[in-house]
Amino acid sequence: MCGIVAYIGGQDATPIVVDGLKKLEYRGYDSAGIAILENDNIEIRRVAGKVELLERLIQKSPVTGNTGIGHTRWATHGAPSELNAHPHLGMSGRIVIVHNGIVENYLSLKEELIAEGVDFKSETDTETIAHLIEIFYNETNDLASAVHKTLKMIRGAHGLVVMSIVEPEKLIAAKLGNAGGVALGVGDNEMYIASDIPAIVSHTRKITFLESGQFAIVRRDGFSIQDLDGNPVKAVIENIPWDPISAEKGRYRHFMQKEIHEQVRSLSDTLSGRIDYEGNRIILPGLNLDLEKAKEIKKIFITACGTAAYAGMVGKYLIEHITRIPVEVMVASEFRYSDPIIEPGTVVLAISQSGETADTLAAMEEARKKGALLWSVVNAIGSQAMRIADGCISMQVGPEIGVASTKAFTAPILDLYMIAILLADLRGTLEEQRRFELVKDLLSVPSLVERALENEPAIKAIANRYREMKGSLYIGRGVNMPIAYEGALKLKEISYVHAEGYPAGEMKHGPIALVDKELPVVAIAPQDPWYDKMLSQVEQVKARSGRVLAVATEGDELMPTIADEIFWIPKTPWLLSPVVTVIPLQMFAYHIAALKGLDIDQPRNLAKSVTVE
Repeated sequence: MCGIVAYIGGQDATPIVVDGLKKLEYRGYDSAGIAILENDNIEIRRVAGKVELLERLIQKSPVTGNTGIGHTRWATHGAPSELNAHPHLGMSGRIVIVHNGIVENYLSLKEELIAEGVDFKSETDTETIAHLIEIFYNETNDLASAVHKTLKMIRGAHGLVVMSIVEPEKLIAAKLGNAGGVALGVGDNEMYIASDIPAIVSHTRKITFLESGQFAIVRRDGFSIQDLDGNPVKAVIENIPWDPISAEKGRYRHFMQKEIHEQVRSLSDTLSGRIDYEGNRIILPGLNLDLEKAKEIKKIFITACGTAAYAGMVGKYLIEHITRIPVEVMVASEFRYSDPIIEPGTVVLAISQSGETADTLAAMEEARKKGALLWSVVNAIGSQAMRIADGCISMQVGPEIGVASTKAFTAPILDLYMIAILLADLRGTLEEQRRFELVKDLLSVPSLVERALENEPAIKAIANRYREMKGSLYIGRGVNMPIAYEGALKLKEISYVHAEGYPAGEMKHGPIALVDKELPVVAIAPQDPWYDKMLSQVEQVKARSGRVLAVATEGDELMPTIADEIFWIPKTPWLLSPVVTVIPLQMFAYHIAALKGLDIDQPRNLAKSVTVE
């Protein structure tokens, strides 16, 4: 895995495919390659490293043609290398593929293929697919049939595109399970294929998506879709409203910095169309929630991975406080293996920026099997987590390019807050005046975030003083406890500085042993119901010669007398304070990494869309 782009039409495919791969760099990868049909030959260019290196190789050894496929790879089988980079050829060189996913039975398949005389050139599981397609083509003389037979042989979740010199007028795209998306873009006598919309949205906004168990025969003048039983599938073409210009850095040094600052707009967009100002009510039509369903809900599971899971932890506080419905947060990778108790009246709510995260999709599948009502909060339009849910809220934040999530952390917090208000309202447990106050607080958030962002110069100065730190401890309580986890994660992800998040009340149960004059302790301590407790925790750190960097509310006169550094935020309604307290921590992590000169948008070993378990 990680990113796929393909083109067939009248233009030169090379720049289109390479440009698409560059648009997918945010997903994280370690090698890249393209294959182009040129004069009845398949010409391949591959590199270990970034797309920039691939471009240089193509400049030295040009290749042109009207049909091509490309891939950015994040290593699963075999080290990052030119030989292991996609695309991969069949043994005769007539068929070439790019692939996302893991062939779970590849070892047994590889043994069988070697026994039949197949010579493997790479260490990848993907190469088995290329060889199988070629073998089946020799039997059937039909590329679609060969792909169809191969799909029935391989186990696991997959997305792939096949190109050949035997049938050069077509591409075959296929999808099995949850190994990321496969989108088909319809142009003017040309077609595009991609694993994610940003790769092709600058060329066309007419897009359809393959579902699991479907494959498409794609020609320049159109396409047809079938299921694995050979039954035709009617495609639904959507008009995607994304502006490709929004995926450019503009005046910012990195996409992450741009996306931190975009949160004023993204949070405003998240609220757009979801508030009835006259009735002072929340409107979430995508959730498909009515009075009867709302009253039947007895428990909610929130499941997600990484940053999204921390947003879910904030959501637990919000939903339980406002609705009094019990909420349990489970990391998606553990959900289906924990045999969760799902009874009538249980909702499973999944959060995912990409909507293609394999663990989250697996959790959703498990919830479906057990009979839960399935909701999702998703950013990527048309993604699987959006399509398979009974109800969905779109984050409405637009493309998030930086691997380390920022605006896709704050937006779902507002979405969960709105779900809580709507649920309580429908269940008749929310007084009108209280609903008015909650909605009023909600509307204030974008401007509060904007004020917090104005403190960036001061945060950069603090980052400069701590740029050489070797580790850090983040602590918080109550609704801001998850912000300690998220702040530590951001620092780890992009600066490679070890950091741990802890509930502040747990300090004396172990972590305080780490405190000395060298270890910075970041305390999330706004003026909320836990403020006095946080003051006590900060004093305990200082009593042991620790250094404290505190997130504090403007006008706080006590915290500056104790802490070494202050990240100031405006006074914020406490239920919504996590959306604001996280802002300085995002900027702090960003500037630490920027001062170190690191690759912030594509941190090592990470991928934006994790499409394998």
